[in-house]
Amino acid sequence: MMELWHRLRQRGYTRRPESLFRVMRKLGLFPPAGKKEAYKPKPYEQMTYPGQRVQVDVKIVPRRCITDPELRLYQYTAIDEFTRLRFLAAYPEQSTYSSADFLKKLWKWYARRGIRVECVQTDNGFEFTNRFSNSRRDLPTLFEQTAAQLGIRHKLIRPYTPRHNGKVERSHREDQKLFYSCHSFFSLNDFAKQLAVHNRRSNNFPMRPLGWLSPLEFSVQYV
Repeated sequence: MMELWHRLRQRGYTRRPESLFRVMRKLGLFPPAGKKEAYKPKPYEQMTYPGQRVQVDVKIVPRRCITDPELRLYQYTAIDEFTRLRFLAAYPEQSTYSSADFLKKLWKWYARRGIRVECVQTDNGFEFTNRFSNSRRDLPTLFEQTAAQLGIRHKLIRPYTPRHNGKVERSHREDQKLFYSCHSFFSLNDFAKQLAVHNRRSNNFPMRPLGWLSPLEFSVQYV
């Protein structure tokens, strides 16, 4: 339409583009915009046994919790959807290397508790996948390679839909209220030690969805 308005202007047309657009719309020169089909979310698939699917995500540690202004800290989180059993780990960077290392650790951590991880679910961040990379879309990340080596299926959530990873997102909000609001960290090692204590506490805390059992109490019934 701007091309048409430009040509008309060269021939003496003095009205603004908006006026031309209104006239053309009244004349029916623009086809009515088709209605987009509303996205219908699929019903949540309830897990039926431990390890069936584990949600994984990364939380950036708030800067106000870190005493060293040059230090960056990240909390990697895994939560089993069936038992709500969580595994947390501290890292100095958010990368596919850290993600792959965390995947190995969570696989061993759950295995020691009698849980075989079959599937991990993540968002579409570059630390997990190259799905939205322009140059490396077809190249698997180190995280994806590690998942294949361990025989773990990697499931990606719908883009820009964090609610699909709702359990791990909700756990991060609880971490913010119960942990980061009242703790400070001097180093990666200090953060790792305090995070391990918080991890043990959260796994021993009763939860309503589990019939007021803690994730540890609930999980031992199935392994």
